[in-house]
Amino acid sequence: MNDTNDKNSKGGTSRPLSLGKGAPVRSGFSGGRPKAVVVQKKKRVLVGAPGAAPAAPSAKSTAPVKPKIDQIAAAAARLGLSKEEYVKRQEAIGKAQAERTAREDARKAEETARQVRADADRKALEAKKAAEAIEEAKRAIEAERAAHEALAAQQQAEIKQDAGRRDNPTAAPVKSALEAAGGRVKRARQQPIKPSRSRSDDQGRRRGKLTIVNALAGEDDRQRSLASMRRARQKEKARRLGKTTGKEKVYREVTIPENITVADLANRMSERTRDVISYLMKEGTMASADDVLDADTAQLIVEDFGHTVKRVADSDVEDNFLATDVDPEETLKPRAPVIAVMGHVDHGKTSLLDALRSTDVASSESGGITQHIGAYQLMLKSGESITVLDTPGHAAFSAMRTRGAAAVDIVILVVAADDGVKPQTIESIKYAKAAGTPIIVAINKMDHYDANPQKVETDLLQHEIITESMSGDVQVVHVSALKKTGLTELAEAIILQAELLDLKANPKRHADGLVIESKIEKGRGPVATVLVKRGTLKPSDVVVAGKYYGKVKALTDERGARLKTAGPSAAVEILGLSGAPAPGEPFAVVKDEAKAREITDYRIRKGKQGPDKGSAAATMEQMLSRLKDKQIDEMPILVKGDVQGSVEAIKSSVEGLGNEDVRARVIGGGVGGINESDIMLAKSSNAPVLAFNVRANRQAKDLAEREGVEIRYYSIIYNLLDDVKGVLEGMLAPERRETFIGYAEVLEVFHIHKLGNIAGCKVTEGRVERGAGVRLLRDDVVIHEGELSTLKRFKDEVKTVTAGMECGMGFEKYHDLKKGDMIECFTVEMLKRTLD
Repeated sequence: MNDTNDKNSKGGTSRPLSLGKGAPVRSGFSGGRPKAVVVQKKKRVLVGAPGAAPAAPSAKSTAPVKPKIDQIAAAAARLGLSKEEYVKRQEAIGKAQAERTAREDARKAEETARQVRADADRKALEAKKAAEAIEEAKRAIEAERAAHEALAAQQQAEIKQDAGRRDNPTAAPVKSALEAAGGRVKRARQQPIKPSRSRSDDQGRRRGKLTIVNALAGEDDRQRSLASMRRARQKEKARRLGKTTGKEKVYREVTIPENITVADLANRMSERTRDVISYLMKEGTMASADDVLDADTAQLIVEDFGHTVKRVADSDVEDNFLATDVDPEETLKPRAPVIAVMGHVDHGKTSLLDALRSTDVASSESGGITQHIGAYQLMLKSGESITVLDTPGHAAFSAMRTRGAAAVDIVILVVAADDGVKPQTIESIKYAKAAGTPIIVAINKMDHYDANPQKVETDLLQHEIITESMSGDVQVVHVSALKKTGLTELAEAIILQAELLDLKANPKRHADGLVIESKIEKGRGPVATVLVKRGTLKPSDVVVAGKYYGKVKALTDERGARLKTAGPSAAVEILGLSGAPAPGEPFAVVKDEAKAREITDYRIRKGKQGPDKGSAAATMEQMLSRLKDKQIDEMPILVKGDVQGSVEAIKSSVEGLGNEDVRARVIGGGVGGINESDIMLAKSSNAPVLAFNVRANRQAKDLAEREGVEIRYYSIIYNLLDDVKGVLEGMLAPERRETFIGYAEVLEVFHIHKLGNIAGCKVTEGRVERGAGVRLLRDDVVIHEGELSTLKRFKDEVKTVTAGMECGMGFEKYHDLKKGDMIECFTVEMLKRTLD
């Protein structure tokens, strides 16, 4: 800072700093430049202090005071409550929180006290056990010490006695009174003591058991152990009380099946296997532990061993598998109806269901036809739910339609208004009537220009389907899956029919039902679609279906969502079975896996046994038919499909294509992709592999190329059946058809040196052609059949000679011709045969 900075802009000196009136103060800066600063002190006035003047009213005090806001009322207004209600609510909340806090504190205190008591009890128990262990050890040591001292004293006495004998072996016996008086007493000569070589005299050998007491005492001699002495005391005590140490035999009730092994029988009797084998050897039967005994022999053995017998059959394991009892009325609850949509192929069954559930299933199906059974639940707008089985309509899937009709409550018969009643429609009616299932007729495609519902109802009369419009009891609904019309009326008809049936089931029992479809999926294993009829199916339940069993790992619906339970009328997929059961097999929940294993083992054994060998009749007709069967040309094929139902349908359809000359034989059919085992089986049988909606893995493809096995892939059953039919027709031998063309009479026989005998003939009927087949008739008996080698008219070789003309005819490689013979001329055609 310089001098110029102390001046203002007008050239004068700057005004000193001041806070008002006050004394100026000179302030010194570095450099010796003083500057005057005025410092003013402001007096503080305390208002209301003793002796102080009253404060003058300020301008602010005259302003109006801002009203205070009631926070409680504002909070109550925000909640839409009055102030009193808000206060009471806050008090209740505070009281509840205080009570909850008190309960938590009490629970924690109780838990702490319980933990303390448990710790104290545990420590007391451990201390007691430790004290008992110490006392037991002390008693054991004292007992061992006493026994050791007694044994040591006895041994010392024996040692002293032996030492006395050795030190004075010839000690003079004590003299009697007679000897002392000078008499003589005859004594026996004392025998010399021979040295003993027994180990008992070896005092250096350690005997007995080395105990802790001996080791601590430094003694070398061993004694009997405490356990040995305890056993000796117990044995002596038992001997005194007259008890026997042997085990008493226990007699049992032995269950004997139709067949049982020797080892299993001995185990059930609690006898040793060698004892049972010895018994059989005494009876003249050589047997081992794995030999199988029949029920009668096993019964004799059990009775001879003193046990009682209970005979059972192998089929008894299936008793109560499917309970046939009627549930009490109070346990029954309403259930959803199960319907099956049936009808002819391409009449719009799946499209109608798509319209009901607003999804497009038909677009994902090959060829626009349903080739599986779709099972799912529909939730109607009215809130009612129905379970639907969509059965295929192709003729090859008749077995599927049969299972569908047998498993449902109502059958929806779909008939196209422009097509009328067709063969599969008639078949569906027959299955529904056989199962006793009510029918609702849905006349579809009412939007078609050629729709004629009246004709459909009239055609149904021929099959005893009388509709309501014709004074019957069968409901008819006109629908259009394309325009989505009539769907509400169809749903109402289904609900009305279900109410008439009064469908109920008991959900609180073990589940049972029917297998609708099964397949094997990669990464999931065997997957079965089941329909629950009664009870509730849950994960971890043990299910038996056909020859397979397993614990349910997961339940999923048609959308793939996981379910916790599946009640009556529910169609679900289950995972966890050991294999893919056949569609139509009943399933049920059993109590444990042991029961399930018994049932499946019995069914597997029953399946391996097959039909009774003695039931085959040995008639002549059957022998001839078997001989005839050996002459039939067979086409072996191997079928692999995505689901079990498709494999069954293909197998039945293919085997039905043959006739008395050719036929197809399915050597194997399975579910899942094609693997190397399938290729080797096809190679050994010289069979192609027909894959329906499945593919072969890479290893199987390479193996098939190396072995020359053909794999054909199909997604539509029409194409598969057409190919098999074409191959079978190619295996048929062509049909040989003869056509008579004329007769000729031999008038004279001429012998030519180079050609042999030539017949001079006259054509009496029809014509004779060169190259045609001929038969030589003599007295109306055929003596030769062959072909013409030459046909001449005069000197010219001709192709045809008609009736009334003469010609020369020569037979190829045959010359036994006579005058008066007749020659029959004919042509042969080879026609291609078909299976139709």
